[in-house]
Amino acid sequence: MAARRRRGFGVGRRTRIAYTRPTPLFRRPDAGFFGKILKLVVIVIFPAFAKFPEVRRPPRLWVGRWLVRVVLGCGVLGCGMFVCAALAAGPASADPGPQAERIVSAALATFTRVGSFSARLRQKARIGDRVLVGTGRYLQTGQGEEQKFRFESTLESESESFELLELSDGLFSWTYRRDGPQPATLYRTDVRRVHDRLVELGCPTPDDTAAYLGGLPRVLWLTRQSMRFTTAESRDIDGTPMWVVEGTWAPGGLAVTGPPLHARIEKGEQVAPADLPDGVPWSVRLAIGRGDLVPRRIEWLAIPGTRPVPADAPLEPIAVFELFDIEIDGHVEPASFFYQPAVTGLMDVTEQHVKTLWLFRP
Repeated sequence: MAARRRRGFGVGRRTRIAYTRPTPLFRRPDAGFFGKILKLVVIVIFPAFAKFPEVRRPPRLWVGRWLVRVVLGCGVLGCGMFVCAALAAGPASADPGPQAERIVSAALATFTRVGSFSARLRQKARIGDRVLVGTGRYLQTGQGEEQKFRFESTLESESESFELLELSDGLFSWTYRRDGPQPATLYRTDVRRVHDRLVELGCPTPDDTAAYLGGLPRVLWLTRQSMRFTTAESRDIDGTPMWVVEGTWAPGGLAVTGPPLHARIEKGEQVAPADLPDGVPWSVRLAIGRGDLVPRRIEWLAIPGTRPVPADAPLEPIAVFELFDIEIDGHVEPASFFYQPAVTGLMDVTEQHVKTLWLFRP
């Protein structure tokens, strides 16, 4: 679907907000195009919550679009609030932690050791009275510097739809995104520059660049950055032995919900699931195959409904991301990773991405 919409789209402007540090915003320079590739200028704006037009939307719409981005996946410049949460959490210990953390870490390593991986996706998100459903697929081949991936995802409601395509051909990583009625965007990142920056930062596995660019590994890595997994239970689900692992926000992670709640957290006050805005998850649950350590399902849980809600109300899934028709080390068509978009409106974000790159916790 993304391929049919490539030509003729505009370039949207997105605002990224972090309440604990300056936030880089990406704007067009006055000089316009250089060749036919639009370059971006980084402008650092210090927190001034009321000044951002995007945040003046009704809270449910603002939170809703954030939740949609979580379910769709997180691109080079589209990782949204999960990146803010990960930064707010601060450095973590190198200790692999309890069993739950070890299981999630092993599941993430699956994507770096297989020769190829393919799966189809089912997705659902509930935002207020709206339910969005969608499909997608993920393809991956090669390892290390030779790895290529293609991640397609769509979500639709009665009134609008959301599209995401993230593709790496080994040379460049491309991110096409269309959020409802907003103009579509197309970003390009130089994979070699990202690899070199990971080497400079001392990354122990700099060849595994996929998680720092996009695709399914990035969705999972950013989830692990934002959450701390504390429980693991062995279950049989539909006849398949699974690990069911659950976690809640990392320390400082709830700062992404907005200044009022962030102020309470800084004062040391306790925050409960009922205190979060409708559409913001309290916890996450992963179902991971015990035999192959492949994630099969991700659920984000919260207390849904118009605020205020009863403090003792049960947690329910408000977003679900499910993988099926999984095939490991099978044939993947090389043409799946060929991408030649129209260059009009293309934004090369390599410089900005490299400057703001940070390492995931071990």
